[in-house]
Amino acid sequence: MQPIPHTSGPAVASVFHRLLALVYLGAWVSLLWQVDVLIGSRGLLPLTEWLAKTDASLQTFASFPTVLLWAPSDFALHAGIWCGIAISAVWIVGFGSRACAFVSALLYLSYATAAREFLHFQWDNMLIEAGVLAAFLPRDRSANWIHILFRVLLFKLYLESGIAKWQSHLGDWHDGSAMTFYYETAPLPTWIAWYAHALPQWWHELESRLVLVLELLVPWAIFGPRSARLTCCAVLTAFQLVNIASANYGFFCYLSLALHVFLLDDRDLRRTPATAQVELKLQNLRTLAAATFATAYIGLSTVEAIFAFAPPGTLPQTFATARSTYRPWRVVNTYHLFGHITRQRIETEIQTFDGTRWKPHHLRYKPGAAADRPPFVAPHQPRIDFRLWFYGLSYQRGTPTYVQALVERICIDPNAVDDLFSESLPVAPQAVRLVFWDYRFTATHDASQWWHRTQVATSHPVLCSRFRE
Repeated sequence: MQPIPHTSGPAVASVFHRLLALVYLGAWVSLLWQVDVLIGSRGLLPLTEWLAKTDASLQTFASFPTVLLWAPSDFALHAGIWCGIAISAVWIVGFGSRACAFVSALLYLSYATAAREFLHFQWDNMLIEAGVLAAFLPRDRSANWIHILFRVLLFKLYLESGIAKWQSHLGDWHDGSAMTFYYETAPLPTWIAWYAHALPQWWHELESRLVLVLELLVPWAIFGPRSARLTCCAVLTAFQLVNIASANYGFFCYLSLALHVFLLDDRDLRRTPATAQVELKLQNLRTLAAATFATAYIGLSTVEAIFAFAPPGTLPQTFATARSTYRPWRVVNTYHLFGHITRQRIETEIQTFDGTRWKPHHLRYKPGAAADRPPFVAPHQPRIDFRLWFYGLSYQRGTPTYVQALVERICIDPNAVDDLFSESLPVAPQAVRLVFWDYRFTATHDASQWWHRTQVATSHPVLCSRFRE
């Protein structure tokens, strides 16, 4: 019997490939349900219209990396996603894993680029970054350098998020107040968040400071000996399970959990592929290529971190110029989740006027009526619902294009956006307006109320006749 290797090797790689394929599959299925309303011809930010209005000189694959440049039709949008689903299925089975990872990353980059702000979340970038790294991850032999780079990615995720919290202009992680607001103001909380929010003040203050410890100190164990890594894995996994239980962040938490596999050794997975002993020493050419790639990845990650967290002007202008050439590809990113916690939850309610009264229309997954229980949605990420959370934070600064488009669609083409709402939209409303509400969890829960709502502002009505002329 062959001895079980005591390093992160083929067994770890095999498990991670399948987990990453599952995450990609979930991301593709989630996107399939909403691509039409996002960037389809009847969507809020139609890709064909955007390309028609954009300077042709800017529509190069280098500056706008998407295969949809050459086929932006609705048919192509669906066909590309179905290709992504098929590739993920083949990847899960175990065929051509590295090729599947590369094609998946390139294809997802295409949709993330084409969808613009709808797929511009940090976890979208992390999915692309992980896919590119996975293209260099063999399943049939040891490749220590790429396993180390995955640990670097995991290290960046947690440490950079910790640095962002440490630098919070509110000081809310230092004074312990951050978690007193977090559960109530997270973009899409679950019903468990209500119970977590109701915990004592002293617990929330302890949570806030523990998160700083978890993100600033614990990640250093990622590069430690096995015992330190196993402890780190347990702590970070518990952290992500709390995130899954209390809020909906699409596939982010599941992707993070998949990356935790690199904190394990092959012996921790209780299996050893028959090929684990194959080619344990890399040839000189492969070693040189690996060293070059690893140096570039770590170097660019360092540059990105300096731009994100150091004072402006720390790096020469030449770095900023060079940075503009690789940033559109999202291969190297920074992660700074929840640098500070929002203290208000302002939700946007859409109302239509039928000539007699204003009727509210609530999106499927956002807080609506006070009696609506916050749902579990992840790993699906409803992009419009999520984006409207950001709009609520800054509604006084103006109305973004996609919100204006949503109002127009409700007026003249309600079927195009009807699936976003929990109830069907009227066929021909006379006007549409936006009403902004401050939402708070109820202090004591009963069977009828989860939220307390206070109206804070109302937009000017938009007459639908202006779109029908």
